[in-house]
Amino acid sequence: MSKPPLFMIHGMWCTGEAWNKYREFFAQRGYTVHTPTLRHHSYGKNEHPIPALGTTSLLDYAADLEAEIRSHETQPVIIGHSMGGLLAQILAARGLGRAAIFLTPAAPAGIIALTPSVVKTFRRVLTSWAFWRRPTFPTLKEAAYAVYNLLPPDEHDAEYGRLVHESGRAAAEIAFWLFDGSNAAKVDENTITYPTLTIAGTQDNITPASVVRKVGRKYATNGDFHEFPNHAHWVLGEPGWEDVANHCLKWIENKEL
Repeated sequence: MSKPPLFMIHGMWCTGEAWNKYREFFAQRGYTVHTPTLRHHSYGKNEHPIPALGTTSLLDYAADLEAEIRSHETQPVIIGHSMGGLLAQILAARGLGRAAIFLTPAAPAGIIALTPSVVKTFRRVLTSWAFWRRPTFPTLKEAAYAVYNLLPPDEHDAEYGRLVHESGRAAAEIAFWLFDGSNAAKVDENTITYPTLTIAGTQDNITPASVVRKVGRKYATNGDFHEFPNHAHWVLGEPGWEDVANHCLKWIENKEL
């Protein structure tokens, strides 16, 4: 049986380069890996963000990703991290792909995700006037607490230097879904009929395990859930990331996709 292609979606403040370790890991095992960069995301924290980024919706990202998936002949396994995990849920609900993996994903509409650690992470952004129509960018302190808390401190600067600006509108659609008339973060789990895997990290501050467990329960009919006690949010590169990648690999192989 041929191996399915993998379509990996990065999260907030990132580009497709966030998947470098996973891309190499899976490519070495014979997989074709696609790692697109979301609309208006330029590389390097010191670059001026494209103004239109501030008002870019999750639905805009999803439309671009859907078009790219449909441009390929073979349906992929869709893998998303963080905000990309929410986008993967949205795409899965549209019947795209053949299976989906949600790595420390942002929660869809209907799940309360504003825990104390999440509020601490986003307080500065979410209390800035008109943040919902401006590009956002974390401070090094915020990124170290929210995303890189298990990375060695001497690696923080290098990872932080790879971050880019993110859409304020997308952040608002995730955080304040109750007031979003477009329902951009809404996912109908009943339309997802193929296998899914949801992964949480017990030490995650930005998508806490308590929230990700609720995401896992949302897809329990066709889905699996796994929680890593020694991981946080940056399962794409923090120490032991190979354990998470291996778990995903074995899950894909066991499903005979």
